[in-house]
Amino acid sequence: MIAKITKGSNFRGVVNYILDKEKDAKIIICEGLFTENKETIANCFEAQAGMSPKVTKPVGHIALAFSKEDKHRLTDRAIAGIASEYLERMGIKDTQVLVARHFDKEHPHVHIAFNRIANDGRTISDRNERIRSTRICKELTRKYSLYFADGKEQVKRHRLKEPDKTKYELYSLLKSEVLRCGNWNMLTFNLKKQGVEMRFKYKGKSEEVQGIIFSKNGYSFSGSKIDRRFSYSKIDTVLNANRQEEWQKMTTSNQVPEQPTPQFEQTGSDDVYSGSIGLFMPNNTGGQAEENSFEEQLKRKNKKKKQRKIRF
Repeated sequence: MIAKITKGSNFRGVVNYILDKEKDAKIIICEGLFTENKETIANCFEAQAGMSPKVTKPVGHIALAFSKEDKHRLTDRAIAGIASEYLERMGIKDTQVLVARHFDKEHPHVHIAFNRIANDGRTISDRNERIRSTRICKELTRKYSLYFADGKEQVKRHRLKEPDKTKYELYSLLKSEVLRCGNWNMLTFNLKKQGVEMRFKYKGKSEEVQGIIFSKNGYSFSGSKIDRRFSYSKIDTVLNANRQEEWQKMTTSNQVPEQPTPQFEQTGSDDVYSGSIGLFMPNNTGGQAEENSFEEQLKRKNKKKKQRKIRF
């Protein structure tokens, strides 16, 4: 999730852009505006901006973009909620707001127009807005578990030249394969199928592995030069973790679940309750249950006889 913030003086221009039919725009948030058409929306913005004529750039415009990886999750309602929280945290509140979603690009994105002149005539602060925006975008990305692309994934690779082009190809391959392999042999095999050779660097003349080198298209890079996460020690740690996780899954799947002990509650008379237990008790406990019942009856009879003797 990233945001691009601009300011201007022409409400009609930004409204026409946001609600452009060619962009298949869809309004998902509208506050303090009449939305009969683009003309009425612009008039509302301009009327409120007139409360503070000294502000030469009352137009606030924010493009809020998300990764294409989150496209299936970001419904109109979800993206509207995130946009509202972003505005709240930025201090853009108690003012006119128009948020429209565009569908003209592969990644989900919305355009926000807001009046920098609030409903009470004050000017909404733009102090350190870019720094604050960057921080808030990262916080919301983490909060809603959105896709977090690192720096290497944002590089426009089609513009790269060798050897950087190969380096980023290796980065993509390793990122995928390391996570799905459980040992070095499997990783070597999978990379080789994709034209990547892998070899270890040893400490002196010993058999102690000191590093790792990947080669493709005639270029070679140490794992840590491709990315720090691809040093020998870090890859080895991930492979071991993958193996342990797979082992735990296999162990769990082979376990026979314990059968829960039936629990019975007394819902009626003693006869119904004891009879219900008898239906689920093993056969070898039936005699014991009857014997206990007979002994209890004898005790009650003897007790009654004693009571009668005391009365006389």
